Amino acid sequence: MNSIRLDKRDLILAKGSLAMTRSGYHGTGVQDIVQAAGIPKGSFYHYFESKEDFALQALEHLYAPRLARYAEALGNPALGPRARILTYYRELLAHFARQEKLEYHCFIGSLSFEMAELSPPIAERVDGILQQSIDTLRDCLADAQRAGELPASENVEQLAEFIGNAWQGVLARMKVSASLKPVERFIERLEHLLQA
Repeated sequence: MNSIRLDKRDLILAKGSLAMTRSGYHGTGVQDIVQAAGIPKGSFYHYFESKEDFALQALEHLYAPRLARYAEALGNPALGPRARILTYYRELLAHFARQEKLEYHCFIGSLSFEMAELSPPIAERVDGILQQSIDTLRDCLADAQRAGELPASENVEQLAEFIGNAWQGVLARMKVSASLKPVERFIERLEHLLQA
C-alpha cells in the first residue's frame, strides 16, 4: 500500500513539475497538475498541502537524483579531477546535441525567476540546491589543486561559485537562443580556467 502511495506521489511530481516548467508557477493551477498526472483533484491534496508545497517537494524529487549523479561524476576515481569536470559538461553537451529539436526546460530556473521574491521557502530550497552543486564542484576543484592541476593560489570556493553561476546563465542563454553555442563556449572557457 505504501509503495502505491509513493508511486502516485512520484507520478504527480513528475508530470506536474513538467507542466509547471512549461507554463510557469503562476500559469499552472492545481487542476493543470492533476490533469497532467491523470488523477482526480482530491488526490492532489492527499499528498500536498498546497501548490507551494507541491513545488517544494518537486524540487527535491527532481534535484536529489541530479545532485547525486553530479557528485558521482565529480568523484569518479577513474579520472583526474580536471577531467571529471570537463567530462561531465562535455557529456551534457553531447546529450543536448542528440536532441532532434533542442529544448531545455529548467524547473529550478523557472521557479527561481518567478517565485524567489514571492515565496521565501521556495527561494531557500532553490538556493540550497544550487549551493549543494557548487559545494560538490568546490570539492572536486580542491582535489584538482591537491593534484597540481590548479595553482595553489587559486581560490577554489570562488572558482566553483563562478563556474556554477556561469552555468546557470549558459542554460538560460541556450533556452532563449535554441542553440548549443553557449554550451560550447562555456566548455572552451572552462578548459582554459582549469589549467595549472
